Amino acid sequence: MTQPKPVRVTLAGVLADLFPGAPRHLEVEADSVRGLIDALDRRWPGMRDRICDTRPAIRRHMNVFVDGERCGLEATLEPGAQVHILTAISGG
Repeated sequence: MTQPKPVRVTLAGVLADLFPGAPRHLEVEADSVRGLIDALDRRWPGMRDRICDTRPAIRRHMNVFVDGERCGLEATLEPGAQVHILTAISGG
């Protein structure tokens, strides 16, 4: 089994602010969105619960984009991929 390669991650400011020491921009070794979220949760326990619901799936008010495409947990990550974990914006 090959070792996952680093991907570049940008966290929503409101998400990073909930976890002391969590930067908005970081590199994480992961080969899938699920693996990325697991890695984030190992560094900052509780982050998975902010991003995913109990099914597990990405929460309705969260969005994960990989290289500009909205993705789910099963999406694979290529080395050097850019991942944005953002909160949904709504208004009325």
